[in-house]
Amino acid sequence: MTTQIKGNDTSTFGGGLDLGSNTITTTGSITGDISVDALSTATGSAPSYSARAWVNFNGRDTVAIRESGNVSSITDNGTGIYTVNFTSAMPDANYSPTTALKPHSGGTSTNGKVVNIKYDVNLSTTSFTLWCNSTAGTEDFEIVSVAIFR
Repeated sequence: MTTQIKGNDTSTFGGGLDLGSNTITTTGSITGDISVDALSTATGSAPSYSARAWVNFNGRDTVAIRESGNVSSITDNGTGIYTVNFTSAMPDANYSPTTALKPHSGGTSTNGKVVNIKYDVNLSTTSFTLWCNSTAGTEDFEIVSVAIFR
């Protein structure tokens, strides 16, 4: 079944709408209640925001992306320093990278792990640079996970 909405037409869908691999495109505005239950399991009244990009990569030896969304590549800039490159640019540089690390079993320190946005490299719409440290100094990590929210 094909449903086409033009101009000021209104359409009500009972029981849900399955877009499959199709998309909705509009040059105007959509008003009213819009619910996408399949994309969110959030409850309560606080808004729910999706990640604009995410990546899980191997930060040791040959740096390699395991899985990602909207991340085209990781640049290895030396021990514990990685640049995350976006497939599609962010609307501005006011996004929030969130990270998690898993050290490798032969690491130089078992505590005090921290990841920072590299102090001398600004966030840009196309990439940002991470600086991974432990109490022993800059270190490569077995798993580096990043999610970008904006």
